[in-house]
Amino acid sequence: IFSDPICPWCYIGKARLDYALETRPDHPFQVQWHPFQLNPEMPPEGMDRRAYLEGKFGGQQQAVKAYMPVIEEAAGSGVEINLEAIKRTPNTMNAHRVIHWAGLEGKQNAMVDRLFRAYFVDGRDIGEIEVLSDIASGAGLDGDMIARLLESSADASDLLARDMDARKKGVNSVPTFLIANQH
Repeated sequence: IFSDPICPWCYIGKARLDYALETRPDHPFQVQWHPFQLNPEMPPEGMDRRAYLEGKFGGQQQAVKAYMPVIEEAAGSGVEINLEAIKRTPNTMNAHRVIHWAGLEGKQNAMVDRLFRAYFVDGRDIGEIEVLSDIASGAGLDGDMIARLLESSADASDLLARDMDARKKGVNSVPTFLIANQH
């Protein structure tokens, strides 16, 4: 799954996929999460959420209008979402790095779940190293090690290359589900 942890449609899509897989416990699928930044030009420190949305959608009214389907679909899917809690739109590269490292430990789904909840329910800034290391600890990873890795450039160029490769192969929105080399 190509996804970004600040994408509300990815959050809803994961909830729907989880439900579908739970109804078929004998399914043959192995879920792997791959990086796709919705905002690859986002400054490393992120930006004010309201300014971001109004700039992206052309004003407050258009931003509200754009998010109405998200609110409706989240409610219809039983997905808890608290958009008012979100104060910042982060750069998600570090979150993608943590998702990658969680995958090496067999804890990718738990990490993705926790990132979605932290951002969309708790309004946490998942661009901050301290927040990411705390979330990683909750997913069963060594939070101190994650913080040290995030202070370095470990795997950043690889994750950026994977994001760019997905774009070259035609991924232009998320979530994108790749099954048997078809998306």
